[in-house]
Amino acid sequence: MTEFNFADSSTGRRLPIYLLLDTSSSMGGAPIQAVNQGVVLLYNELMNTPQAVETCWISVITFDSTAQQVVALTELTQFTPPPIQANGATSMGAALDLLGQSLDREVTGNTGERKGDYKPLIFLLTDGEPTDDWRSALSRLRSRTQKKPATIIALGCGVGANMSTLDQIADVRLRMVDATPDNIAAFFKWVSQSVKVASVSAAGGGGQMDMPAPPPQLTISI
Repeated sequence: MTEFNFADSSTGRRLPIYLLLDTSSSMGGAPIQAVNQGVVLLYNELMNTPQAVETCWISVITFDSTAQQVVALTELTQFTPPPIQANGATSMGAALDLLGQSLDREVTGNTGERKGDYKPLIFLLTDGEPTDDWRSALSRLRSRTQKKPATIIALGCGVGANMSTLDQIADVRLRMVDATPDNIAAFFKWVSQSVKVASVSAAGGGGQMDMPAPPPQLTISI
């Protein structure tokens, strides 16, 4: 069972959640529609959880031929799920670089006067092979000395997802053999449940909590 540990994080007022979503052309059609619906599902589920409303901020980064932060880190009550379309290549390296820049710009660290944010939770969804230099980007992300991501969770969708790449990027890797709309919806449901548990832990002052087991459509490797 997956665990998130807040014990080494400072108590902060925000729990940043970053969604890194593959919007390459191979995600076109039903998969990208399911991703759009999944982000809406995540938002609705969190809005019905008082601790999440209190602590969660959300950002959405998409990557295809380029990477874009389509929603900057935004308070949950002000968040609007963005429309997402599929087109182009799979610039995962650009997404990792943009993630690092966003963390530097948006996440508040500790100072002598105040406690900063919790370490962010990163959820990465992809169905293919990166088409750019993701290794150098990953090295840059890991070389950051402050505001490091606490946990990167990656989902490889379908037979085209390169799990060996995700093994190097993520702390937790999930595999979805069939990237059907129902299975993608199950992933976002699991994300919402995981964030709920994390927000309860954050609101309660930290500590280690077990995360929900993934649905049967997903296999997990830690």
